[in-house]
Amino acid sequence: MLDKFVAWAKDTAGTLATQVRKYRNRDFLEAAIAGCAMVAAADGVIAPEEKRKMMGFISHNDALKHFDAAEAIALFEKYAGHFQFDPLIGKGECLKAIAPLRKRPEEARLMVLVCCAIGTADGCFDANEKQAVREICAALEQNPKDFNL
Repeated sequence: MLDKFVAWAKDTAGTLATQVRKYRNRDFLEAAIAGCAMVAAADGVIAPEEKRKMMGFISHNDALKHFDAAEAIALFEKYAGHFQFDPLIGKGECLKAIAPLRKRPEEARLMVLVCCAIGTADGCFDANEKQAVREICAALEQNPKDFNL
């Protein structure tokens, strides 16, 4: 099952960069980075290694590198900080940042794909990360089955 999902994610990743370029706006960036933080915090802790890995992913991922790296990293730190203060507040702040895309289904779908790419970045999309993406799907009124979740 995981191998099937990883293969699907790799196939999808090829088109992410092109699609993200179409939605180069603040709402999309904010939602994508909030989603990244939510997936990173899925196990309850954003370890320093996870921060570095996530920041590197944001800076070097073909889909996200079209945004200013310093701005993306600052946003990630902001949302990660909310989780460090209180996990419920962190989740709430991320979902609040994600919510504006609900009314823009194409962007919402793409943002979920970015979160899936984040979840599979280390080759292991664990149950906690999948659950975080399912919650993001619910907030965006997207069907998790469309993303093999």
